[in-house]
Amino acid sequence: MEHRDAIVIGAGPAGLTAGAHLARYGLDAIILDEKIAGGYAVEIPLLENYPGCTGKMTGKDLVDKMVEQCQEAGIEIRQLEKVVGLSLGGQTHTVTSEKAQYAADAVIIASGRSPGTTGAAGESEFFGRGVSHCALCDGIFFKGRKVLIVGDDSRAAEIALFLAGTASDVKLVCQKETLCAEKILIERCEKQKIEILNNMELQEIKGHMKVQSVVLANRGTHAGQESDTYGVFLQIAGIPNSYMDMAAGIAVD
Repeated sequence: MEHRDAIVIGAGPAGLTAGAHLARYGLDAIILDEKIAGGYAVEIPLLENYPGCTGKMTGKDLVDKMVEQCQEAGIEIRQLEKVVGLSLGGQTHTVTSEKAQYAADAVIIASGRSPGTTGAAGESEFFGRGVSHCALCDGIFFKGRKVLIVGDDSRAAEIALFLAGTASDVKLVCQKETLCAEKILIERCEKQKIEILNNMELQEIKGHMKVQSVVLANRGTHAGQESDTYGVFLQIAGIPNSYMDMAAGIAVD
């Protein structure tokens, strides 16, 4: 069993930041992540609202710099190593991954979140066949086609603007009465003629082999409408990856 001063669970921006600081203080630490470094930040098409990010910087650009900073500081990032167990002791804690078991004096949990779902009929059936969480990954497949984004905040607006560069028609479905996005993003959506459908919800995704249409409903009147759509990009609030924390006895709010 390897022993470290500290183990960081999660290699998103929070985990990478923690790792870089641990290394600068001379602590022997590693970062573990079940996927590749970066988390959701990698999927940001244009990063404008973070201090120091100017020009055409993407989320991946920032993550690459953070990974480089960690490497220069001497912190090891072990990607594709999923943590499956956490046991908290008095002086030493045990972290179990799919590949090894570690002992550490301190554990920093930066495990992020998993994609949220709408619960709409057909969502899971058509995932990977028109339904996606990642516009950067799958947006290219919908060039010149109609797409729909489901979300209530700035991230949804950012994804809508990104897809507007290639899709023929972009609609943004917002379950709230108004989209809770930065003013500059809303103005850009209007300029790009992105239709924002407020107070609406996605009820059903239809198709044959691939997505062909969606059924939307007004949350106030419950009136429904069906429209042709070939891509559905979900930008729903994520679900915190806290199940392991709770199992270890950590109080979670």
